[in-house]
Amino acid sequence: MVSRILQRGRVQMAEESRRVSSIESRRFAGLAERLRASGTAGKRNDPIAGIVWVTFAMAAFAGLGAFAKYAMLAGLDPLQVIFFRNFFCLVLMLPLLHWRGPSLAVSTQLRLYGVRVGLAFVSMMAWFSALSLIPFGELTAVGFLAPLFATVFAVLWLGEVVRARRWTALVIGFIGALIILRPGGMGFGLGQMLALVAALTAGVVGPLLKQMTAQDDPDKIVFITNLWATPASLIPALFVWQWPSAALWPYLGAMGVCAVLGHVALLRGFASTDASLVFTFEFSRLPFAVAAGYLAFGEATDLWTWVGALIIFASAAYVTRREAQLARQRHGVRIRDVSDPLSLTPVRLRF
Repeated sequence: MVSRILQRGRVQMAEESRRVSSIESRRFAGLAERLRASGTAGKRNDPIAGIVWVTFAMAAFAGLGAFAKYAMLAGLDPLQVIFFRNFFCLVLMLPLLHWRGPSLAVSTQLRLYGVRVGLAFVSMMAWFSALSLIPFGELTAVGFLAPLFATVFAVLWLGEVVRARRWTALVIGFIGALIILRPGGMGFGLGQMLALVAALTAGVVGPLLKQMTAQDDPDKIVFITNLWATPASLIPALFVWQWPSAALWPYLGAMGVCAVLGHVALLRGFASTDASLVFTFEFSRLPFAVAAGYLAFGEATDLWTWVGALIIFASAAYVTRREAQLARQRHGVRIRDVSDPLSLTPVRLRF
């Protein structure tokens, strides 16, 4: 009798285990399908896929920064680092060109690509130069100013009306930047200025991304951007050219891998869900960057950098979510139908 009871119990446990395993398998299969769907152009709203892609992108960007900083500490000029970053991105995406054919390099948004590549080069130059001068975590924290700069851009160039609550959020965000940078003190210098320039240009580039994903899929955007950026970045690199040592090549190649994976994942995140949700999970970039800086270079990130970053993030999160609400009220559409990836302006940019 006891043996039959035990046998029945084992059978029931085995059946329950198979049932749970089946459910988990279906869940993973469903998530995989949703992640694949985010690689196509168009509008969709899948928060889980967006969160997965954005978190993965932030980890990849932390790897990119770590490999780039190592190369610059080894003596490579930032202009060369930018070129090799673009070059290896392009090389790594050539199999995709073979698979998809010449259509991968064709788009009807050539003017947008031209503007994006030009601004991206300025942003990369400032970002990589700052990376060689200040801790990785501090540079990342300052980067959270990008959506606030995008709001200022919308006011000055697009004529958007910003009312008291958003101006208050902007002021609070810039107070957070002052806490991090502490201008006038010994900690403020060229590296911090370059970090601000990188955040400013990133804020200007931001409104282009969402508009581009409405017509072109993320893989095409990354490929065309690097196809144009590689020869453009080679020209200034030639003025400071020195051949990297054999020991540096693996790091340069790994930098390209991280850049491709990070940008493709980030664009898939933007294509998957609301940009305000994407931005919320971009804050995961800071712990990834702090961990990379500490483990690879022994960099310490002080308490005030974390405090300032949290203030900036809270301010920027309020701005993006407030704009999402206003966009729905004005147009009666979901935020996903707004062109601006940070939901900061209902105006469709034209170049």
